[in-house]
Amino acid sequence: MDFNIAHEIHAFRSEVREFIEAALPADISRRGRHDYHSRRDDVQRWMKILNKRGWSAPHWPAHLGGTDWSPLQRYIFQDELRRARAPVLDRCGLDLLGPVVCAFGTPEQQARHLPPILNGDLWWAQGFSEPNAGSDLASLKTRADLDGDHFIVNGQKTWTTEAHFADWIFALVRTDQVAKPQAGISFLLIDMTTPGVTRRPIWSIDGANTLNEVFFEDVRVPIANLVGQAGHGWSYAKFLLAHERTTSSVVSHTKRDIEQIRHLATLAKTPAGPLIGTHAFATKLAKLEAEVIALEWSVLRVLHASEGDAAGNSVASLLKLRGSELSERAALLAAEALGDHGVAAMPLSESDDATPKELPPIEDDEAIGVSAKAMFRRAATIYGGASEVQRTIIAKSILGL
Repeated sequence: MDFNIAHEIHAFRSEVREFIEAALPADISRRGRHDYHSRRDDVQRWMKILNKRGWSAPHWPAHLGGTDWSPLQRYIFQDELRRARAPVLDRCGLDLLGPVVCAFGTPEQQARHLPPILNGDLWWAQGFSEPNAGSDLASLKTRADLDGDHFIVNGQKTWTTEAHFADWIFALVRTDQVAKPQAGISFLLIDMTTPGVTRRPIWSIDGANTLNEVFFEDVRVPIANLVGQAGHGWSYAKFLLAHERTTSSVVSHTKRDIEQIRHLATLAKTPAGPLIGTHAFATKLAKLEAEVIALEWSVLRVLHASEGDAAGNSVASLLKLRGSELSERAALLAAEALGDHGVAAMPLSESDDATPKELPPIEDDEAIGVSAKAMFRRAATIYGGASEVQRTIIAKSILGL
């Protein structure tokens, strides 16, 4: 890996930054600065702007709507999106399902599903976790029984992110009830408007609805919605999860958090002066920043690694494990910078007229949303595969234990 950044790369970053600054609508930018969970209409509007430029899915193959950017260019693009607090795009469609359909889908599936994802016209949810099969996906019970040219799906998914927005869900289902657990799983695309699909919200501690339960009762799904081969869903899921855990390092988000922490700690006052000047807090921030920089270089190394690396899934687990821990620490350190003021710094609204009538007591716009983010990030070491599971993967695949 070459640690020198070419002049062309710096020019590329400038091009991306200038485009985002000019194209990101002001109201969407404001909600992003306040760390509100991205609204569907904000995401769709922004995806259409990016798609018009040809930038909504840089990591896809160019002939399917992606770009010919290098791994470093793709990383810089994501880094600049986070720096500008642009809305998080439809990760389920763009980052998780899209690469699977690009790699394993039929031409008909690619033609039907990829263009609406690129343009933000359809929203996807990920139907993996179940009440008794969270990080241990191999024990899932949702079944799909073949009936002519349809599957009949029955079961339940839970912790399903943004399912209340979703038009479709991609789900792991058991199509063979007698095969070994991993061998009996298939990857199915399900229209959420199909009779028998029910969704129920799960309200989280930050007062938001981002998670849901999804129930399937005799849901008829065309066999044409099966991705790849029946019984190969576990392989497709591992392909998907390796990408998810690489992106779950959320380095760009945490780098932006560090900027916010430094800003808030500069404003926060102590008897000895600004909080940022105290040895204890400055040491915590410096240590966090150093560890985030180290993780960033690790992510770049993985992005440059060959796609055929057999250890790819375990390396992705390393990044996910470390990234989620640092993300949680950053959110808690931001809350620490607010001190008692954090109690009054909850997000007020996600509506268009969400300009606060009264700013938090420290009278700074950056304080809005910090407390809610700190509570939400408590789940960072659980979603996308709990840290305990990542350690087990690392122990077996890398350490040979």
